[in-house]
Amino acid sequence: MKRNNTSMKHIVAALAVAFGTLGAAQAATIIIVNGNAAGVGFNDETPATPVGGNTGTTLGEQRLIAFTYAANLWGAKLESTVPIRIQASFEPLTCTATGAVLGSAGTLEAFDDFPNIPKKDTWYPGALANKLSGEDQNPGLADIRARFNSRLGLFPDCFPGSPFYLGLDGNHGTETDFVAVLLHEMGHGLGFQSFTDEETGEYLDGKPAIWDHFMTDNRTNRKWTELSEEERVANAVSVDGLSWDGPNVNAAVPDVLGPRGVVTIGGPAAGSAAGEKSFGEASFGPGVTAANVTGQIMPVVENRATNTGLACAPLSPANAKAVQGNIALVDRGTCPFVEKAAFVQAAGAIAMIVADNAPGDPAGMSGSDPDVTIPSVRVTQATGLALKAALASRSRTSSGVTATLGADPTRLAGTDNQKRILLYAPSTFSPGSSVSHYTTAATPNQLMEPSINDDLTHELVPPKDLTVPLLKDLGW
Repeated sequence: MKRNNTSMKHIVAALAVAFGTLGAAQAATIIIVNGNAAGVGFNDETPATPVGGNTGTTLGEQRLIAFTYAANLWGAKLESTVPIRIQASFEPLTCTATGAVLGSAGTLEAFDDFPNIPKKDTWYPGALANKLSGEDQNPGLADIRARFNSRLGLFPDCFPGSPFYLGLDGNHGTETDFVAVLLHEMGHGLGFQSFTDEETGEYLDGKPAIWDHFMTDNRTNRKWTELSEEERVANAVSVDGLSWDGPNVNAAVPDVLGPRGVVTIGGPAAGSAAGEKSFGEASFGPGVTAANVTGQIMPVVENRATNTGLACAPLSPANAKAVQGNIALVDRGTCPFVEKAAFVQAAGAIAMIVADNAPGDPAGMSGSDPDVTIPSVRVTQATGLALKAALASRSRTSSGVTATLGADPTRLAGTDNQKRILLYAPSTFSPGSSVSHYTTAATPNQLMEPSINDDLTHELVPPKDLTVPLLKDLGW
């Protein structure tokens, strides 16, 4: 039996007819089905200068060359006698001046009844079902649907100044590495996704997906196939309660992930702000585990009425004096994180803590500046408010509020207490992101986290990345 997955959040089901190039691969053949009309997307004839090993001379040609390059990287890591067909197009996706949807992808169909199926009554993504059965389960339809944002960086209202970098060498600078985006989205289409409705806990047509056989509630040590619908819903928003328990990933985790970073608040005046805090790490500056910094926290205050400081310009003499030799506490908003770090570093701060400006779990901070040499972390709005309250109440004779940014050598970054990698399960459900990604707490950053981090390479396997081991767990 097959099931069309056009209702899933990561998937779009429109089908085009123009066929594109063939991505030659070592073991699996990936066919790119060009879904754009003449003059659009992969067929855009806007002149372009070759860049980073991409020899295309038009925008469309460069996009297609980058896509073929990424397809070849994936094909070299997979084994299948059945070609994998990816229907791809550039389209105007969601965009704002401060952020954008880079792309979306997923399997077009799932199958639960095919020759050589490893687990009965279980859904498998189309390309994997083809590989396992040795035959195309639906020759008339592509296996994967992928869309990419044609507006990124090209319009004032769409993340201006940050277009896709179409080079093949990873030297993307401040631009978004298109090859990394392609590898990420192809990973979803190959099976890095849930078919279960995480907001209701309901299986697709009453049957679990192969994904559900490995997702584990690490607090009860039960797989999603053993949980009730209500328990699955709760686990999907448990922050650090959802793990991947597959033999290939588990074996590779110690060779890929580094020690867990910790941010600990202390000091005589810390009060309710004291303790170990969850945080998001920056892609610029040294990592928390390499920093081993301890210092006084001092706030940047630019607006006394609201007790906020954005650090989006050179600090005033008073603020510069306050943060010199200390850890600067600043507020999120208005300018890029990396600019805030540069300004507080110029004032003499030894580290930066960014307090979020909205409820939710702290995510990482993107950006790139080799001149930033101080560590930076982002904490929740609640932690930021607690820190400000503690700093406001400290006495003149108190040594104040301190923070330590360092490593916990007894734990691996982004894992549970059995060293299984966590999946992304923020306390506020994120459609299209929750459950179907690795945790943002992994270090080094992994390809299949919910955001494309600036420090990603094009690696898919250990010792750099855990994407291929997870697909191997599924059956690849």
